[in-house]
Amino acid sequence: MQEVTMYTTAVCPYCVQAKRLLQSRGVDAITEVRIDLEPQARHAMMERTGRRTVPQIFIGDTHVGGCDDLIALDARAGLLPLLQAA
Repeated sequence: MQEVTMYTTAVCPYCVQAKRLLQSRGVDAITEVRIDLEPQARHAMMERTGRRTVPQIFIGDTHVGGCDDLIALDARAGLLPLLQAA
């Protein structure tokens, strides 16, 4: 299974929803980068994604986007193949 990295904050309901969806698809480990605790991580996230909102989700090296993007990817049956890619 691909490594999942998610930029998050402590009080983000969309982060919680995204984590639940990923866990329901078999992801047992998510590397969280808390941009509310690490101000420099927010800058790195914005440089890496071009976005300012959380969550920002990466599966392997692929930037999935935010929670809505993750849900849409799952709805079109693209999430599991991406998670299972070698």
